[in-house]
Amino acid sequence: MSAPLTSESLSVLYNGLEELQEGLPASWYYDAQQYELELARIWRRTWIYVTRSSEVGERRSYLTFDLAGQKILLVRDDQGTLRGFHNTCRHRGAALCLEPRGVLRGAALVCPYHAWTYALDGALLRTSSKHLPQGFSMADYPLYPVKVQEWRGFIFVSLAEDPPTLEEALDFKMSRLERWPLEELVVAHVDTKVIECNWKVFWENFSECLHCPGIHPKLCQLVPLFGRGYIRERDDPQWQDHADDANPLYRGGLRAGAESWSLDGRLSGPLFPSLSEQDRQLGQVYLTSLPSTFIAAHVDYVRAVRLWPLGPEKMELRVEYLFAPAALASADFNLRNVVDFADLVMSEDAKVCEINQRGLHAMPHRAGVLMPEEYMVSAFHQWVRVRCRDR
Repeated sequence: MSAPLTSESLSVLYNGLEELQEGLPASWYYDAQQYELELARIWRRTWIYVTRSSEVGERRSYLTFDLAGQKILLVRDDQGTLRGFHNTCRHRGAALCLEPRGVLRGAALVCPYHAWTYALDGALLRTSSKHLPQGFSMADYPLYPVKVQEWRGFIFVSLAEDPPTLEEALDFKMSRLERWPLEELVVAHVDTKVIECNWKVFWENFSECLHCPGIHPKLCQLVPLFGRGYIRERDDPQWQDHADDANPLYRGGLRAGAESWSLDGRLSGPLFPSLSEQDRQLGQVYLTSLPSTFIAAHVDYVRAVRLWPLGPEKMELRVEYLFAPAALASADFNLRNVVDFADLVMSEDAKVCEINQRGLHAMPHRAGVLMPEEYMVSAFHQWVRVRCRDR
């Protein structure tokens, strides 16, 4: 066994918080003005994950959705370029596309109210008026653009005029997932849940595993370190006592004999061929883009988890399960082995997030307090605070 850790060495080797910290103000989880501030300064200023490119892959196909209080339209033009616009006619503001998704009959967007017609690049082509007023120019009334970026089969949009680069919006470099064939994967299943909690409550729960032993028994059997309330090896202040121990109870990763995140720990498709031995031992690698998504890359499939705020105390969670086409074509493909396990874990998370939200309105509760293992919650709180300051 190694020598006891000093406070000086802890600051270098141990992940946990050493100083007492308060959480965010409790009112930030239910106050309507704070919610609108976060929409303006967080959700409308960066890249937000929408869905896979295949969901709007056909020429002239379109997709509409509400994002941070704005109604957005995506359309694939005849050259294959994905375009983004506010779903708003420049005449008097009518919605252009009324269905959640579809395929246009022609190479134009036609307003259903007064038939103003736009090219798929947003340019105004014609109005329904027989005579145009003096000073009116078609070139002055294109659709309001929204920035769109496709990355390896994932679609991100930004409502900002000058958003950061997509890589700046990720917690790790894009190369973190270079060994996964993301472009080739297809959506095998989608689950959607509405959770009665503030969007920040979800991210806080995602950022710690203190709740894991009491809330996620199946998950803790699969990932023994989680059963100790830790996410990473060095979350344990005495991690050096087991520094040479490969047991996943201390080192992390899947239990002995397990190969993937599933009900029985077995694969549901072939291993992705380019993964490293470390990738296989860990069982999952995460890439996160606050505030909207995390991508969980497993050894035989990928989960894309998207959350959107629906109000101060309500959010939507959407989970896409992505597999290689060869896995879906296999006679022994077992989708439920994956989906039922992930749904169990995320339903458990949803339940405790709602429990958390339910208690936040107590008048004497001004703010919570963070424990040492909640260092990633602390980092998330700082991320929110910086963006909510006056600029």
